[in-house]
Amino acid sequence: MRPFHRRFGKYSASFEPAEASLIADLVDQIRQLLADRRAEAPTDPLVQLTGMTMGPDSKPADPAVARLLPDFHADDARLSSGLRVLHEPELIAAKDAAAVTLLDSLPRGGGPVRLDDEAAAAWMAALNDVRLALGVRLEITEDDTPPPGVDVPDSPQAAMYATYRWLSAVQDSLVSAMLDA
Repeated sequence: MRPFHRRFGKYSASFEPAEASLIADLVDQIRQLLADRRAEAPTDPLVQLTGMTMGPDSKPADPAVARLLPDFHADDARLSSGLRVLHEPELIAAKDAAAVTLLDSLPRGGGPVRLDDEAAAAWMAALNDVRLALGVRLEITEDDTPPPGVDVPDSPQAAMYATYRWLSAVQDSLVSAMLDA
């Protein structure tokens, strides 16, 4: 990967085919997790009459999805549940829109990427969602402390951790380019 830099009002980088494929696959996996959560929404006759979208009232069972869709209120479970019903669908829609923007601007066969401010913000959000989900799966509690199991070179945890660190570098290069603007 050639890191992001700002040039002529755009954020540019270049990805190898395998890198682009990896990012696309991981973002697609996050979209699928969120689509599965969206499918948990109750079927309510009022929803059909009003056209209003409602979300589930319970916290996601999958810890990675729960990290992507945290409680809306830490101290009041009932309030959090009500807010989740009302606002989780729009949060999922925003996360999905960011993912679609990333996928639409990422050449699947690798190559250059040029992002305007809006697309760069979407990339930040989508990459962050992937990192959050990977972090939960790896049980990362501190960014500078390797999680358990990554010291075995051929382990799945080592590969996931290497991916997590690489995505962190991609995101960091985009943040740096945006801050330099």
